[in-house]
Amino acid sequence: MSDYEHSSTEKEARRAMPGRPWTPQEEPRQDALRRYLAAVAAAASARTAEETEPAPGTAKSEPTPATSAQPSAPEPATLHVRDVMQVPAVSVPGDMPFLDVAHTLAREQLSAVPVVDAADHVIGVVSESDLLAKAAVMAEPHRHGPVGRLRQHRLYEKGHGDTAATLMTFPPVTVHPAERVADAAWTAARARLKRLPVTDYRGRLVGVVTRRDLLRALIRDDAEIRTEVESLIGQHLLDPRAVEVTVENGVVTMTGTLDNALAVQLLASVRDIDDVVDIVDRIEAV
Repeated sequence: MSDYEHSSTEKEARRAMPGRPWTPQEEPRQDALRRYLAAVAAAASARTAEETEPAPGTAKSEPTPATSAQPSAPEPATLHVRDVMQVPAVSVPGDMPFLDVAHTLAREQLSAVPVVDAADHVIGVVSESDLLAKAAVMAEPHRHGPVGRLRQHRLYEKGHGDTAATLMTFPPVTVHPAERVADAAWTAARARLKRLPVTDYRGRLVGVVTRRDLLRALIRDDAEIRTEVESLIGQHLLDPRAVEVTVENGVVTMTGTLDNALAVQLLASVRDIDDVVDIVDRIEAV
């Protein structure tokens, strides 16, 4: 398992010990984490479904025809890594000395950085933990006794390097600009990484995407959810002002007076919107 940029989710989970209720300040973060993990789980499920698709030439069930005469709502735009990645990405050459790598991380306020060769191919990632291993070896170059040698074996292997290429973790975990954000989030979650280099088909660095970038892309804020709900209402009603919409932490509250059949259809459509956690139905049916 890679030792760079491990996720802090485990630490957050330990802080939220069983039996201790979440404080009002923590509840929005808990809800955001739950929604993020749901999106990652959905991506993993979709990937599994794609892998179990029937082989070419085998029978495939026909899709059920739509029974409603109304036009279906437009599919939401699929976000890709290129839509959220950071450009340009900071990188270091493989021959950069240890101290210069440390200065780069400090100057750019990063905890890890891709290592590239002369053609800008990503060959690894060097992180603070890699540099700490080097610093530990420099501070204590000799440890006597068989137990000490066994405990320090991996540390020494990592810490004896003097350049980015000899200190880095490899092979690197990377994503492509055309990958879906949800798939990149699945990759980051599986590898427990906070930053992923983005490479083209030839393995050249074109950007970097962080866990925060993916989180923001997968979990829209309440204002964006409200905008989509109001747009959907406009497709169903001649007068969109007939229904008032508020959104808080992904929970949509709808207030107004509508025909019963139309209200049922509208509520079902809103419930299908991505990132809607729940609906508070305050619509009076007539």
